[in-house]
Amino acid sequence: MAKQDINRHEIIEKITPLIENTAMRFNTIPIEIDFSKENHRWFLRIFLYSKERDITLDDCENVTRSLSDFLDELIPVKYYLEVSSPGLERKFKSEKEFIIFKGKRVSIKLKNPIEGETEKVFKGEILDYDTNTGLKFFRFDDGIELLIPKENIQSAKLYID
Repeated sequence: MAKQDINRHEIIEKITPLIENTAMRFNTIPIEIDFSKENHRWFLRIFLYSKERDITLDDCENVTRSLSDFLDELIPVKYYLEVSSPGLERKFKSEKEFIIFKGKRVSIKLKNPIEGETEKVFKGEILDYDTNTGLKFFRFDDGIELLIPKENIQSAKLYID
């Protein structure tokens, strides 16, 4: 197979169920799976998360060991596998993270200020998320609950005091 025939989206689609099932066996969730080329090398990066506890080196090693042989059969090119935790202040990459991180503290940046306000950046807690109505958010500044339409969310990331 020629190098240019690699369709990264097809590969991600093919390997995602395997990665999700493997991560689940170790009580973790893959919140991001990235397969991309950097400096002529392919990298498969998997970011693990657990609601109950912090991700440990053991988690990463267990998932890596359990996956590597199976992935080699599904990925038709030499690649480097990196399994890690997402890092404390990582930006959300997908809508499902609002659901996964429900109850967590986040910093949200809006595209446009909420009516009658000027601020576009808030710190608070995710109360709920619905793909239709948006993000239900508890703002720490004033203790107000907000409903933010998903179209108005520019970015979000976990934050630590």
